[in-house]
Amino acid sequence: MSGVRQQVVARDEDGMRLDRWFATHFPQITFGHLQKLIRTGQVRVDKARAKTNTRLESGQVVRVPPVEDAPEKAAPRIISGDAEFLRGLILYEDEDVYVFNKPHGLSVQGGSGTKRHVDGMLKSLPNKKGEAPRLVHRLDRDTSGCLVVAKTKAAAAYFGNVFKSRSARKIYWAIVAGNPLPKQGRISCFLAKQATTDGEQMVVVANGDEGAQHSMSYYSTTDTAGRRFAWVTLKPVTGRTHQLRVHMAQLGTPILGDPRYFNIHNYEPSEGVADGLHLHARRISLPLRNGGRLDVSAPLPPHMQHTFDALGFDASRYDAQDTDPEDEA
Repeated sequence: MSGVRQQVVARDEDGMRLDRWFATHFPQITFGHLQKLIRTGQVRVDKARAKTNTRLESGQVVRVPPVEDAPEKAAPRIISGDAEFLRGLILYEDEDVYVFNKPHGLSVQGGSGTKRHVDGMLKSLPNKKGEAPRLVHRLDRDTSGCLVVAKTKAAAAYFGNVFKSRSARKIYWAIVAGNPLPKQGRISCFLAKQATTDGEQMVVVANGDEGAQHSMSYYSTTDTAGRRFAWVTLKPVTGRTHQLRVHMAQLGTPILGDPRYFNIHNYEPSEGVADGLHLHARRISLPLRNGGRLDVSAPLPPHMQHTFDALGFDASRYDAQDTDPEDEA
């Protein structure tokens, strides 16, 4: 059992999330155990409390509490078919990065009871140094679409800073219950995590409340199916947990199939509307290390395409590369 150590964040780790930093240096610490260490204040960054998604800066000092020394490093467990599965999801690839079309229902990272997830499968796509690609942002398990994964440590640090600086442009498509009023606008509020009987969820709180974090999104109504449904284009400015789901519920037009935030009582489902969360990371645009710009769009998942067809929405009318309706920040 090692004692408390103070470890300096390396230059090529600038922008890395704290949980990924721990996974790199202390793989023996499970994600659940790390959450407990952070929650109890045993892990600190420059003597201040931190969160699992805290972005580190080179030169910062991370306090690491006593942990069991890592066992002999074994070869990563690779399940047959993982590489083929992931390659089938690739929307874009270069020497630095993959963009995957993450399916609805697939977790990005492990957690309680989650055995199959993108982060685990990435071991099947090692780079030239034998290192697994690294996640640089997240999507909820039931949100489909564009997921950016860095191939190297240096690329992960670069893209971590891109997301931290908000220079990544993200466009989501959703189908909501009702019609947003006004048809387009901005949602700005403070969110905090709240414990529930089946985990944690985000709630709207006042500025200054414990754990409050500012959140902001732009939305625009793309099309409607009467007064019961709307196809909405969403542009998150901040990146809080469940942000878009909470924002649309707060507006009174929750996203279809949302098991946690759908807040219309005695709601009667409509024939032809598929099951599942109707939220899709349609497009991602961000600067590349070579000075170019990545701009990728993901096709709708099957359940959302089914609902689009049932409601008469035509995704082909709106080329995501050029004419996505949105408010500019």
